[in-house]
Amino acid sequence: MNEENNLNYIQENLKIVREKVSRAAYRSGRNPDDIKIIAVTKTVEPAKMLKAFECGITDAGENRVQELLTKHEELGSKCNWHFIGHLQKNKVKHIIDKAGLIHSVDSLSLADEINKRAVLKHKTMDILVQVNIAGEKTKFGLNKNEMKEFLHQVSKYSNIRTKGLMTMAPYDENPENIRWVFRELKKLSIDIMGERFDNINMAYLSMGMSNDFEIAVEEGANALRIGSAIFGRRQY
Repeated sequence: MNEENNLNYIQENLKIVREKVSRAAYRSGRNPDDIKIIAVTKTVEPAKMLKAFECGITDAGENRVQELLTKHEELGSKCNWHFIGHLQKNKVKHIIDKAGLIHSVDSLSLADEINKRAVLKHKTMDILVQVNIAGEKTKFGLNKNEMKEFLHQVSKYSNIRTKGLMTMAPYDENPENIRWVFRELKKLSIDIMGERFDNINMAYLSMGMSNDFEIAVEEGANALRIGSAIFGRRQY
């Protein structure tokens, strides 16, 4: 069996994912075309990524800076690159001209570094603010009660555009148990829009992963971070 046949499961998996996204979108009165599937490619080799691109995936999300750099060197502009993992300030300089959207901004010091590096590159960096809706101690992200002051400060940066919010829900075998997390992020985005901050909009709600993306779509997600449902169980 050749390599192409070995990778056909990716096409089949994507068909299933898209069908589930469509059904969830219709259940909530939304257009499936408005929902972006970001293929999470942590530890996924380039050949598998290329197969996903052939099947219509246009966006890849990386958790690790070094992995993004390595794959970007090989695959370049074959996709839109998202950085979705925790980002250390000293690593910003490496991805500032490679990632189109950083999902995981969780502190003013990180936002400040992103802005400085964006100024040096003569670009405007699109970001999402990571919110720890569930209050998990093991997860990064701002408390929702910190958001108003945080956004007030971030809105002043010349080379950052805040394009929405991101959250990670706790893992639960029954996604219904975490529906409230996605609902709270959607509500928060509406509240933020009502504040009419300069330089800030809520174009994206990045929430929902392989085990819970249908619930996330029903609650308003339009950027889904999906890895194992596309590529199979991750190989560490």
